[in-house]
Amino acid sequence: MLMDKLAMSLAGHDRGHVFAVVKEEEGWVYLADGRGKTLEKPKRKNARHVQMIRHLPDEIGNLLGCAAHDSDLVHVLRLYQQKER
Repeated sequence: MLMDKLAMSLAGHDRGHVFAVVKEEEGWVYLADGRGKTLEKPKRKNARHVQMIRHLPDEIGNLLGCAAHDSDLVHVLRLYQQKER
């Protein structure tokens, strides 16, 4: 599974949380964080309710592209949040 985007939730109880975009369909995105929402069962969310994170550090982008398991995804999201602080 090739993921290359991150998104921040703008609405709902998960507002402010960062997720990996697993899949995009017309008007919908499927998001995973490796914990509550896994790669096998991603969260379906209206695309208007998320903000895509366009500029990822190269290190994060490379790791995100290689993330094949939920534990890898948790690691990538944790690294991204540390770099953003």
